[in-house]
Amino acid sequence: MKTLQFREALREAMSEEMRRDENVFLMGEEVAQYNGAYKVSQGMLDEFGEKRIIDTPIAELGFAGIGVGSAMHGLRPIIEFMTFNFSLVAIDQVINASAKMLSMSGGNFGSPMVFRGPTGSAGQLGAQHSQAFDNWFANTPGLKVIVPSNPADAKGLLKSAIRDNDPVIFMESEQMYGDKGEVPEGEYLIPIGQAKIVKEGSDVTIVSFGKIMKVAIAAAEELAKEGINAEVIDLRTIRPIDYKTVIESVKKTNRLVILEEAWPLGNISTELTYMVQRNAFDYLDAPIRRINTKDTPLPYAPTLVEAWMPNVKDVVDAVKDVSYVK
Repeated sequence: MKTLQFREALREAMSEEMRRDENVFLMGEEVAQYNGAYKVSQGMLDEFGEKRIIDTPIAELGFAGIGVGSAMHGLRPIIEFMTFNFSLVAIDQVINASAKMLSMSGGNFGSPMVFRGPTGSAGQLGAQHSQAFDNWFANTPGLKVIVPSNPADAKGLLKSAIRDNDPVIFMESEQMYGDKGEVPEGEYLIPIGQAKIVKEGSDVTIVSFGKIMKVAIAAAEELAKEGINAEVIDLRTIRPIDYKTVIESVKKTNRLVILEEAWPLGNISTELTYMVQRNAFDYLDAPIRRINTKDTPLPYAPTLVEAWMPNVKDVVDAVKDVSYVK
């Protein structure tokens, strides 16, 4: 094992795949000369040159469309959005072109490409730069959606995404790029659609994904001090969702709390709640609890940002609530 920052793990994944396959290239704002807005692509221009590490104008619709066209003709583009908030400018290309291409062409044209960049809140960035679109894209047939929570998963899942023959949305976080973690040496891939049991437990199941997994893990540690043994699951992929791992865990613990950085209506926690009650209702000893952000645009003031985001206390209180239901 070696220790890498999240950004370094992403860079290793892209660089290794570009060395392996000459059809892979990276395109986006500031990815080349500036080494990436968050230094994810640092040094890649020097190694791969300007034909494979391509700076673009501030024109997401345009360079996303170039990516889709190149993917249809045999290349494997990695399209970096400086933030997925800006992907809304390109959402027509992502959903109406890339995601639907294989179906609309009767299987004649695929779109093997990765759209990647940061999602969700990152402190005081204001309402227009702090939205989580994970569940938006996960609602689209034809797309796969990955939201890793640590450097090892980031590398293994990004390599799988680049090799996948479907378009993949790969969502990161500005607040995770500096996170450090152990990453396996050598070649390794993590299958898309396979959740991970981060901590085994017997009293309650806590499910989350992405950067807010830190809150889930911290809450489990606090609960352990009070004798509550929580099982913690990192979904890692939210399209496809690994329902089986979650359902089997609930059959063991009989209680479920879902933590998600998303507005309350129509999100991944809503979907999981439905699937668990549909397939494991008789095992539940308490109603399922969902913990989401407040149902407002993200405020700017630090105190309001803190109130808007789910925290450790929210998770601990929810677990205690379902634990005391008889």
